Amino acid sequence: MERRTFVQASVATLCATAAGFAAEPKPETPELFELRTYTLKPGKQPLLDDYLAKAYLPALKKLGIGPVGVFVEPPEKELLRVYVLVVHKTAESVATLPAKLTADEEYQKAASAYLAAKADDPVYQRIESSLLTAISGMPKLEKPDATKPRLLNLRIYESHNERGAAKKVEMFEKGELAIFKKVGLTPVFFASSLVGAAMPNLTYLLVFPDEAGRKSAWDTFRVAPEWLKLKAIPEYADKEIVSKITNKILTPAAYSEI
Repeated sequence: MERRTFVQASVATLCATAAGFAAEPKPETPELFELRTYTLKPGKQPLLDDYLAKAYLPALKKLGIGPVGVFVEPPEKELLRVYVLVVHKTAESVATLPAKLTADEEYQKAASAYLAAKADDPVYQRIESSLLTAISGMPKLEKPDATKPRLLNLRIYESHNERGAAKKVEMFEKGELAIFKKVGLTPVFFASSLVGAAMPNLTYLLVFPDEAGRKSAWDTFRVAPEWLKLKAIPEYADKEIVSKITNKILTPAAYSEI
């Protein structure tokens, strides 16, 4: 009788242990972000906006791809840069999108004016594109409320090699990202570059209600005790892991989903 009780208890323990292992959450699959940069003359912006709003975004939504953000940088030297951020769930989604757009008659019709541009009168000069993968500390894009006024801050941290880039990601995951959230540097995404220019790099996007909010949050961050302590760690010194920082202040298009 005692032996039977012992066996039953052992089986119950094994089942409970197995159930505990089964209940452990699996790590989230990081999202992929395609970041496109259109360089064009300001006079061509209405045609690009028309294409993005009426052809590109609706086609991607129909395919279950997105959300899609469209952001504009202030003109510089008579040129304008428009940033388009596309959220993909899988690499297959990225690879098969061009063919799907080509086969989509509704998209082709809506994009006809954009696609019919002549060589001597192009819509844009060039498109630069990067493919990014979300870091494990923030595997999904956190979508801001697109119905509210907002300002976006795109930042790119280049590193001298892959080790330095990995160390900067580690720094964010072990403390800097939490400090960001605490002081009002609200993240939209954090991602490492897989394909594109200026590799290796960490690219991220922050959102603020306005320029005053952006300045206030950064001022708070610079003197935060947690940040001063973190950046004092020798292995996290900027000179050791960051070789260049690009800082862009962007405004969302009226039809932007992010």
